Amino acid sequence: MTVYQMDVKTTFLNGELKEEVYVCHPEGFVDPDHPTHVYRLKKALYGLKQAPRAWYDTLSRFLLDNHFSKGAVDPTLFTRKTGKYILLVQIYVDDIIFASTDLKDCDMFSNEMSS
Repeated sequence: MTVYQMDVKTTFLNGELKEEVYVCHPEGFVDPDHPTHVYRLKKALYGLKQAPRAWYDTLSRFLLDNHFSKGAVDPTLFTRKTGKYILLVQIYVDDIIFASTDLKDCDMFSNEMSS
């Protein structure tokens, strides 16, 4: 069995937020017409404390929709059984480690994650 590692570059961008988050104007970008206004975020941003959770929820939903089972003891471990083969996926923040008893499964998973 070969173990693969994948680093997701855009992990914390565009994740769906479950709560309303407001931010003030960044320094140097204050709108002169509305200097006291704040902005409501529609998607997660890098550095936002809710961003890792939004990413995990999005990835978890994707894996569950693609016939993976979430670990009962470790919710960051996902498994998918296909006949006699098993694909293991472990998530840690923006890193994904995966392995399978079938190399074709690893290639297919890598392609699924790239699209």
